[in-house]
Amino acid sequence: MKKFLKSSLVLLTACTVVLAGCGNNNNANSGNAANGDKGTNAGTATNAPAEAPKSDVKIGLVTDVGGVNDKSFNQSAWEALQALETESGAQIKYLQSKSNADYEPNLNQFVKGGYNLTWGIGFDLGDALLKVAKENPDANLAIIDSVVDAPNVESVTFAENEGSFLVGVVAGLTTKTNKVGFIGGMESPVIKRFEVGFKAGVEAVNPNATVTITYAGAYDKPDTGKSLAATLYDAGNDIIFPAAGATGNGVFNEAKSRNDAGGTKVWVIGVDKDQSLEFGDDVTLTSMIKRVDEAVKKVSQQVVDGTFKGGTTTVLSLKDNGVGLPETSKANVSAEILAKVDEYKQQIIDGKITVPSE
Repeated sequence: MKKFLKSSLVLLTACTVVLAGCGNNNNANSGNAANGDKGTNAGTATNAPAEAPKSDVKIGLVTDVGGVNDKSFNQSAWEALQALETESGAQIKYLQSKSNADYEPNLNQFVKGGYNLTWGIGFDLGDALLKVAKENPDANLAIIDSVVDAPNVESVTFAENEGSFLVGVVAGLTTKTNKVGFIGGMESPVIKRFEVGFKAGVEAVNPNATVTITYAGAYDKPDTGKSLAATLYDAGNDIIFPAAGATGNGVFNEAKSRNDAGGTKVWVIGVDKDQSLEFGDDVTLTSMIKRVDEAVKKVSQQVVDGTFKGGTTTVLSLKDNGVGLPETSKANVSAEILAKVDEYKQQIIDGKITVPSE
């Protein structure tokens, strides 16, 4: 009997140790997100598996005011770093800017913290990133959608006008009312490329269609996007293309409400990501994909590999698959229209068509 009790106590002690170990592992892998200074949100990745490779490389990402969960531009960039973390073990973190005043201190927080690469996501960060780059010549920085002329900065821009031309072709051949709309975020050269490319695509295939252009004046105002969309839909526009970050989420919300209520079918054209994956095929006609994720991952990988080249600018276009339409477009766009899109795509790549950019 004594031998049995002694064995039972040993077994109970072993189980207790195992359970305690499991509890410690859960705490270690729980991750965290914290609020930074000056109205800035900070986040760290939380999904790296325990067996992931380890790396001393640290990469920071500063969003524009659209935020890291904008379901568009900034989110694509952050998802790219999350993928890099899983594959390489690099340490990643983001700082979310709530106003333009946050850009410089956020960038400096990573640079002064010894990060191997600091990203600025968006045209609006250009001036702040240039200042930080000049003040910290030994730091590596990179930016999306702006060209920063500094030897320690890699700049990546896109031919948004080319991809927007193609979704303009879709809109021009799909509209039932011959009225389509465009909602931009802030007026800038980048958003202008979206606007003029879209308008040119619509007009190329449907000269009877009108394109109504409006700007929200913000990338982080879904309510404003919803209101502007309501005005355009009320005026007979049955397709809207928003290039406005999180503001564009409001356009989807308005379209979904109208379609759920019945009546005239309305559509939204997604931007930056395949937004049908977020908002559904019932409201997303197609999307103008901009491979921010591929650009961020490629440049960040250079830092991991030790091949980062500052002072360079890369422009990603249709021929580079930097912009274009997703495969999911076939859910709502006819094979005939997609064939026409392919025709125009090839003509643009071959130089037979030059899409306006301003």
